[in-house]
Amino acid sequence: MRPRLLVITGATAVGKTDLALELAQRLDGEIISADSRQIYCQMDIGTAKPTPEQRAVCSHHLIDIAEPDETISAGQIQHLIADAHAGIAARGRLPMLVGGTGQ
Repeated sequence: MRPRLLVITGATAVGKTDLALELAQRLDGEIISADSRQIYCQMDIGTAKPTPEQRAVCSHHLIDIAEPDETISAGQIQHLIADAHAGIAARGRLPMLVGGTGQ
């Protein structure tokens, strides 16, 4: 059987992060960011990254993993998401893919 994946998507500022955090606590989940801008370090303003307090609630993946001058392709992101998903599932936890539209 393939590992489960819970997906939460929607427009910016509709409450995805709060919902994801609540579900992660209830369902023993870890959050994988599917936001193309949250991968970059030093880009906290305008990206709606989870706060340090929110990140302390559960493990987050693919946030602050690249420098702003690095180019990351969609294919690279796909592989990073797949790797995070596999690692989370291997630990017996629920992978949760969370992202928005940036609008």
